[in-house]
Amino acid sequence: MRFVADLHIHSKYSRACSPALEPGPLYRWSQLKGITVLATGDFTHPAWSALLQEQLVPAEPGLFQLKPELARQQDRDVPASCRAAARFLLEAEISCIYKRDGKVRKVHHLVFAPSFETAARISASLGAIGNIRSDGRPILGLDSRDLLRIVREASPEAYLVPAHAWTPHFAVFGSESGFDSLEECFGDLAGEIFAVETGLSSDPPMNWRLSALDRVALISNSDAHSPEKLGREANLFDCELSYDAIFSAIRGRDPKRFLKTLEFFPEEGKYHVDGHRKCEVRLEPEETIRRKGLCPSCGRPVTIGVLHRVEKLADRKKGKKPAGAADFEHLIPLKEILGQVLRVGAGSVRVDALYHRLLARFGNEFHILRELPAKDLEKEGLPLLALALERMRKGEVELQPGFDGEYGVISLLAKKDFSHQDQLALF
Repeated sequence: MRFVADLHIHSKYSRACSPALEPGPLYRWSQLKGITVLATGDFTHPAWSALLQEQLVPAEPGLFQLKPELARQQDRDVPASCRAAARFLLEAEISCIYKRDGKVRKVHHLVFAPSFETAARISASLGAIGNIRSDGRPILGLDSRDLLRIVREASPEAYLVPAHAWTPHFAVFGSESGFDSLEECFGDLAGEIFAVETGLSSDPPMNWRLSALDRVALISNSDAHSPEKLGREANLFDCELSYDAIFSAIRGRDPKRFLKTLEFFPEEGKYHVDGHRKCEVRLEPEETIRRKGLCPSCGRPVTIGVLHRVEKLADRKKGKKPAGAADFEHLIPLKEILGQVLRVGAGSVRVDALYHRLLARFGNEFHILRELPAKDLEKEGLPLLALALERMRKGEVELQPGFDGEYGVISLLAKKDFSHQDQLALF
């Protein structure tokens, strides 16, 4: 069975997250996006865990589904073109902040559990160490190696994956508080790490430059803080629909079952290149090195981005794909594309209206982005949208990379493309 899985999100109990992040809306938006397996996020939070157990029921082994009566309520707002199975998989993100070798380390990790019983064992162990009630993504004074030990002792089928591995401030390879290798971070347990999450600011080709990562799988997920952000990065599988099958495909780095990751253009990520947001200064790694890491405007240190960090740790040139590595595909969220077509913000009422009309007419967002023939949009009086999708699929984009917490800008259309306006009124 071929399906999309997004294995890292958050709940309404995480800081700076939407109150709409509840099981019902997540089920509905999974269908709108075209996601079959969605992580729950935040299973360590007692209130969220209780809500999940109240509203979910077992489905395939290790997966859960919304209770039928709740699903029927949500399905009223899902067009027939998007109706599909939607499953949940237990996941949480843990923020480990601790001191190692005279340096403060801040590393985020994803933890996966095959059952509520296993999740409860993990939560109990973490609750004995720190506060897991104040935030869906708890901050604990816990060494990464010790977290891995706790997870593996809870169940042989519980797993840990370093989250957004290159983010400067909170990641295993982060320039500000991370490590130079998995071995340095996890010590004698490093062999237990079979995957890393690339994060929005890097993609597989960047990670392939480190031969030390050849043995691990690269996964990509949305890290969504609102339902609409689901699937902005995700994974494409062709395997049995079950917890074991998903992780077997990842652990085995089986390109016939773990097909590819669906990626941001990494330049759109908030930390792709170096820079200083307050001074609106964006720097390529070479310029940062030349300026000795200092902002040319204020003279303070700039935030070292993912591209620079990859360059520092890389031991091979660009272009080599390791044997067994999954493929990848760059995408841009549909609402961002519609905003460019309509020349308004992606969050505008006009974009939202057109987005839902497109889904009702053609199917879920991933189908539109990846599979819908451009000619079908031209027939509907949407030639600019057809043009934009074709350019995205070919990688024909203009890039202003993100830096120091600012998202990058990806442009698909130029002024000359608007000489023949879309007949949007006819749609």
